[in-house]
Amino acid sequence: MQARIRNPAMIFPEAMQALQALHASAEQGGVPSATLGLVHLRASQINGCSVCLDMHPRILKKAGETDERLFALAGWRDAPYFTDAERAALALTEAATRLSDRADPVPDEIWEDATRHYDEPALAGLVLSIALINVWNRLNVATRQVAGQWRPD
Repeated sequence: MQARIRNPAMIFPEAMQALQALHASAEQGGVPSATLGLVHLRASQINGCSVCLDMHPRILKKAGETDERLFALAGWRDAPYFTDAERAALALTEAATRLSDRADPVPDEIWEDATRHYDEPALAGLVLSIALINVWNRLNVATRQVAGQWRPD
């Protein structure tokens, strides 16, 4: 397997800087890093981004995430391993990732559930983080980046 081109963010350093700045901004919202990691992995599952499906579980494991939660993430609604706040973040992630799947992509019910667990800065960080992982997924998938090649030697 070979990538079509290098990741576009690697070709334009200012694009990488902008994406890194967006990531840093999103983290300022106060959403736990473990939750953001699950959000990144769930969106990547939906989008079929092999690079992120390889990378995010490794990062999460290194940070102490359990196998049970990683293995059950795609079935988070029926798995007992997630908090209500994480479930709200995951529901918002799925809705904001699958924008064309329904007439009202992010229904009030999903948004209101998220507001029960996150204040405005946290919601802003969560939405930015969801948008950012979707950007990374699209860059990687469109250019067929190869899983595992991101890892340092």
